[in-house]
Amino acid sequence: MSNGYISPDVKLGSDVVIGNNVYIYGKTVIGNNVSIGDNTVIGKKPMKHVNSCTTNNKDLEPCRIGDNTIIGNSVIIYKFARICENILIADNAQIREKTYIDDNSIIGRNVTIENNVFVGMNCKIQSNAQLVPFTVVGKNVFIGPGVMTANDYYMGRHCKFRDIHKDNKDKYVGPKLLDGCRIGTGAILLPGVIIGKEAVVGAGSVVTKDVKEETVVIGCPAKYLKDVNKEELIKEWMYHL
Repeated sequence: MSNGYISPDVKLGSDVVIGNNVYIYGKTVIGNNVSIGDNTVIGKKPMKHVNSCTTNNKDLEPCRIGDNTIIGNSVIIYKFARICENILIADNAQIREKTYIDDNSIIGRNVTIENNVFVGMNCKIQSNAQLVPFTVVGKNVFIGPGVMTANDYYMGRHCKFRDIHKDNKDKYVGPKLLDGCRIGTGAILLPGVIIGKEAVVGAGSVVTKDVKEETVVIGCPAKYLKDVNKEELIKEWMYHL
C-alpha cells in the first residue's frame, strides 16, 4: 500500500490485501482473506447536519468486515456497518452506518445503501440501486439496476402533515422485500410497501401498495399481471440446477 492511512487500533486478519490510498479508521475489524481496492475508505464517521433526521454519529461501534470479502475501488463503508463473509462490494458503492449485509451477497457498482438497512443472505443488488434508511431485504432477493426506494410519506414535510392526516403514518418506513422476491430494472418502491415472498416487480414499475407472494406486478402504479411461473420458484429452480 502507498499513501493512505490505517489507524493503529484497526485489527487486520491474515492474507489481507490493501490497495493504494486506502483509509481505515477507528477500531475497524477486517477478517481473513479480504481484498480492499484503491481509494477506499472504511470506518468513516457519518456527517450530521442540523436537519439530518436519520443520521447518528455518536456512540457508533466499529465497522466489521468478514472473511473472504472483496471490496472494490473508491468504496466508502461507514462505522457500525456489518459486512459478513463472502461478500462482493463493487467499485464506488457506499454503505452507511448501522447497516447489516449477510453472507454471500453481491453489492453492485455505484450502489448506495443508507443507514439502518438490513440485507439478508445470497442477495444480488445490481449497479446504481439505492436502499433508503429502514429498508429490510430478506434472503435470496434480486434487486435490478437503478432500483429506487423511498421511506418518507410526506417528502420532508411530515411533522405538520402528521397532525392533519388521520392515518398518522410513521415518519420513516422503508420498503420490506421478503425472501426470494425480484425487483426489475428501474422500479420504484414507495414507503412501507411489502413485496411478498418470491414476488416479481416488473422493470420500471412504481409500487404503491403491498405485493402478494408469488405474483407478478407491472406498471405505474404497479398492478397484478399473473402468478409467478412455478418453475421459477426457488425450490423448483434449485432442483433443476
